[in-house]
Amino acid sequence: MFKQEALIGEMDKLRKFAQRLTKNTHNTEDLVQATMLRALEKKEFFQEGTNLFSWTSKIMFNLFASGHRHKTRFDTQYDPEHYIDQVSVRPTQEACVDLVTVNESMQQLSAEHREILLMISAKGMSYEEVSTALRIPAGTVRSRMSRARHHLLAILNPPVASYQIPAYMQASIAQGRVAA
Repeated sequence: MFKQEALIGEMDKLRKFAQRLTKNTHNTEDLVQATMLRALEKKEFFQEGTNLFSWTSKIMFNLFASGHRHKTRFDTQYDPEHYIDQVSVRPTQEACVDLVTVNESMQQLSAEHREILLMISAKGMSYEEVSTALRIPAGTVRSRMSRARHHLLAILNPPVASYQIPAYMQASIAQGRVAA
């Protein structure tokens, strides 16, 4: 058996060994703590005359190897973080351009329409919350929101004036038939 003071004296060497194994400060501390605990639990198996550092470093290596095997076998199969990191994508340039376009288009709206759109669409407020905040009836909030959406869509999707669909084709299109 060994004394606890002798085990504490080996902590610095064990910490250096654990750092070489794990290459991570947090995992190093966890491995040293687990090794110290296991050594104290199994201290009756320690034989007098044996090098204490050799004995504890063997315990540490076995704990590390078991943990590594367990991690490669189970954690990567069921831990979604690895897959989420691979699947996550940064916004495309198109999304950034679209955001700028919508922002510029919203600047063309009236102040009350812009305010209603922002409060409901961006902040996620309910019609009643907006009604209370602006001190206007809920019906007015609904109608302003409807008009704001229509105006924004009209700004974002201006009608194409260069081509007029002939009248004889408009009837076919309305009925679901396309003339050849």
